[in-house]
Amino acid sequence: IGVDGRHVLNGNWAVSPPGTYEAAGTRVVYTRAAGPEETLRAAGPTSQDLLLQVLLQEPNPGIEFEFWLPRERYGPFQAQAQALGWSLRQPQPREVEPQPAEAPAAPAAVSPRTPPPAPDPCSPCPDTRGRAHRLLHYCGGDFVFRARVLSRLQQAQETRYEVRVQLIYKNRSPLRALEYVWALGRCPCPRLDLHREYLLAVQRLISPDGTQDRLLLPHTGYARAWSPAEDSRVRLAARHCPA
Repeated sequence: IGVDGRHVLNGNWAVSPPGTYEAAGTRVVYTRAAGPEETLRAAGPTSQDLLLQVLLQEPNPGIEFEFWLPRERYGPFQAQAQALGWSLRQPQPREVEPQPAEAPAAPAAVSPRTPPPAPDPCSPCPDTRGRAHRLLHYCGGDFVFRARVLSRLQQAQETRYEVRVQLIYKNRSPLRALEYVWALGRCPCPRLDLHREYLLAVQRLISPDGTQDRLLLPHTGYARAWSPAEDSRVRLAARHCPA
């Protein structure tokens, strides 16, 4: 609802179709899938207040939200949030990965022999399965969540995964829908495959000067392919952590 009291979408008991809507001086993108999840996104900045109303005819599935402040306003807001006891994580910029320039098209050449695939330069990871390992990392981790791996970027001495958080089992501060998870080395253990879902136990790592705030997957840490059985094991591990 805008400041004029008019519904921007889904008003007066009518369901609006997914699409882009003009509101509060910006464009709001509304998406809705077959399931219960609905999403509103706006690049901003907004010039007016927006009121979000939720009508439920079933148990409340929960609402997640995130927002960005101009750089000059983030410091005062952070100080106020800390005074109120809120736990905030500093946002990490999401850059566009550089794309290699397209080479000019060349005539197709038929190779007489297909070269063998290059060997994997990474050594196999040690076997870390077991209840004790799961319990150690669940209780000692700052965050435990289910996530889908969207991308992987290998840098000099570390690997960065972009993941979509789908279900949170444990968190010491709020998590965003999209997060970066870092692992040490170009051949981290455990290694995460693209487009697969995992249960992850990670630690929060803040640099001494406070400029970096990362989620770190420890070496030989807990990262298991998600399954209903592993979900049950994680929930059971939560009951055995010391208070």
